[in-house]
Amino acid sequence: MLFWHSQPEHYWPGPGEMYPCSGGNLLRESLALPFLKQEEQNNISTSAELHCPAFQYVLCTPTSPAIKQHEETLTYLNQGQSYEIRMLCNPKLGDFSECRKLLKSVARVVFHDRRLQYTEHQQLEGWRWNRPGDRILDIDIPLSVGVLEPHIHPTLLNTVEFLWDPTKRTSVFMQVHCISTEFTLRKNGGEKGVPFRIQIDTYKANEKGEHVDHLHSASCLVKVFKPKGADRKQKTDREKIEKQAPQEREKYQPSYESTVLAECGPWPEASSSPSSPPATPGLPSPHAFKLLPPERGCSSPSCPSDSPAENTAEALSPCASILETQQWLHKNRFSSYCRMLANFTGADLLKLSRSDLIQICGAADGIRLSNALKARCVRPRLTLYVSREPQANGRDTPEDSPPATYQEVYLEELTAAELTNKLAELLSLPANQILQVSKRGPTGIHILISDLMVRNLPDESCFVAAVTKVQAPEGYHIILR
Repeated sequence: MLFWHSQPEHYWPGPGEMYPCSGGNLLRESLALPFLKQEEQNNISTSAELHCPAFQYVLCTPTSPAIKQHEETLTYLNQGQSYEIRMLCNPKLGDFSECRKLLKSVARVVFHDRRLQYTEHQQLEGWRWNRPGDRILDIDIPLSVGVLEPHIHPTLLNTVEFLWDPTKRTSVFMQVHCISTEFTLRKNGGEKGVPFRIQIDTYKANEKGEHVDHLHSASCLVKVFKPKGADRKQKTDREKIEKQAPQEREKYQPSYESTVLAECGPWPEASSSPSSPPATPGLPSPHAFKLLPPERGCSSPSCPSDSPAENTAEALSPCASILETQQWLHKNRFSSYCRMLANFTGADLLKLSRSDLIQICGAADGIRLSNALKARCVRPRLTLYVSREPQANGRDTPEDSPPATYQEVYLEELTAAELTNKLAELLSLPANQILQVSKRGPTGIHILISDLMVRNLPDESCFVAAVTKVQAPEGYHIILR
């Protein structure tokens, strides 16, 4: 059963309550009259109304008392605990009470540290790798009120979306499942964890019904602790301030019962298209690059290539210039690090050790970049050496015949069909006309090649392939000796 806090029909406080000022000042401003007759009376508004925002988002948890004056407030949260965020709309501003259109809000948890913002994509990918199946931000739908059509993108772990009616009471309960110390080097100690920002961007629908017109954005600074860790930290900060002298205590802000999200600029990628996945925050590279076309681009290491030549990693030359190094990074799917490595030449990049690359790019991409710089190819699962049986010639004796030349055959799938296709390519035979592939066994018997036999062949085995042409039906038999 949900117990709602007793509040009036509209939560929005008056200008004097939200923006306190002396009664005389407020009275003098309200009595301002136009100096010219041509001025319209409805164009005059008090300073409090001018600065009163149309929206306000309130996180219902107290702020830290250990924050100095003129600094941004900081709020402590427990991991996985549901926290209420009230979505407030000033009924005196805007036309929402008349049109009754639904608004769309996008809530996300982002990094406050600019250093981590440049590597946000890699940090989130590392978190996804360590916590498979978990999300960073989630909505507690049973507790939420007035939230319509909540949408949780499966790949955007730190973002949630929902619709709401600004004329009705709306509260969304959110859970943050990552703690601040998960993005530090040592990953221990709650107080030294990195701070996060909870940002909410609100959009209205255009004539086509798409929520793309930005209305308002606000955010607040939070730190996330393990369960009950936020309560202990709040108590520690309060006791620390109470022990200080009154003069020192005046330097700190009081602890407010709720956290009001401060207005800010819209999320950069979300301002143009809130439904598209945001990219890693950063600046474009100062150089112009030649990117691969979409049909040849590859977004994941498992993406297959069209030709064997594309599977071969092109090594980075130590003489590569800055521009050539950036192009190499793009070609090898390291585009997100071009901003960070904008001034690196080929020699600079090759001097970095494996541990340096892991520290810069994270574990997954750091290892991949280290292997790419070393041009390390993937070892095939099975390697065979095959030579074609020489044609019988009565003039040549076995002593005069040249030694057999072998060619390598690399197998990845370890199937009889793959071996047949490789032999057809090696022996210059049409693959659809190879009727049978067999292996000579004990006492000269012929054993039909199967998938199980291919999987049990010793690595680097040597064979001589004898090709026999048959007529009914027309085709070829290959015998491996």
